[in-house]
Amino acid sequence: MEKQRTFVMIKPDGVQRGFIGEIINRFEKKGLKIVAMKMVSVSKDLAEKHYGIHKGKPFFEPTVKYITSSPVVAMVLEGFNSIELVRNMMGKTNPVEATPGTIRGDFGQFIGRNIVHGSDGLDTAKFEINLWFKPEEISKYVRIDEKWLTE
Repeated sequence: MEKQRTFVMIKPDGVQRGFIGEIINRFEKKGLKIVAMKMVSVSKDLAEKHYGIHKGKPFFEPTVKYITSSPVVAMVLEGFNSIELVRNMMGKTNPVEATPGTIRGDFGQFIGRNIVHGSDGLDTAKFEINLWFKPEEISKYVRIDEKWLTE
């Protein structure tokens, strides 16, 4: 097991539909620790940097327009194997293919409105965390239940 940090964003549709508390609750119940969190009105520049690897693809501009259309909630979660845990909890990118019980499987219908984003690997997590948060915005603390979560 490896303790990791991952970046998670509750996208505009998740914010507008009132799922912030529900999504955070799921991550906390799983034992993931929130070490940074903020609501952000995303600038075009930030959106283009975040989705930069997709520049030139047909969905790039619509995605930038969507992500800047409403505030998002940006978070850094910490825990053992947090990247894989979060990815599994979110479900497949296309909500139609996402398993019921996952965030996208329970709340999403369309791939362009899929509620939540999570880093897909260590390098991506480091890039996204550094893009969205300054080092001093990330807390270091021990949660009271941490010793009860691991073997």
